[in-house]
Amino acid sequence: MNMTRIASWAISALMMVSSLAAIAETLDPIAQREKIVADANWKEMETVTITLDEHSYSPNKATFKAGKAYKLVLKNVGEKKHYFTAPEFYMAISTRKIEAPNQGEIKAPHVIALEIMPNGMLELFFVPVTKGSYTSYCTIEDHRKQGMEGVLQIE
Repeated sequence: MNMTRIASWAISALMMVSSLAAIAETLDPIAQREKIVADANWKEMETVTITLDEHSYSPNKATFKAGKAYKLVLKNVGEKKHYFTAPEFYMAISTRKIEAPNQGEIKAPHVIALEIMPNGMLELFFVPVTKGSYTSYCTIEDHRKQGMEGVLQIE
């Protein structure tokens, strides 16, 4: 019976160590942002463009692969300003920077929304980290109710 208890204890200990190792490998997109961004291959960065118009995002679904470097280009071709609000998505990525071409850039650990003026453009440089499906939407007036909503998928 002693051997059975020892074997049972050993199996339990191994399972606990295995669980701890899995937890240790989980990346925190915000706390580990600098390392995640530094380790990304920016030479192989993929560009995804989403166009904002009155009451729509086109395309209204974008899929990203965890660990890959991306530039998300947000172009407002509408006559009104629009938001690209996605708080859960922004917490699931490691942000390198947000750039308004020829105007400046912002470096911050995360944001909750980006506002794009008519005929304006913002570029979000990031690495997706936490897999899941996230909603993006415009918070101006009734834009979301009229269909200005999308899905951002991290695989």
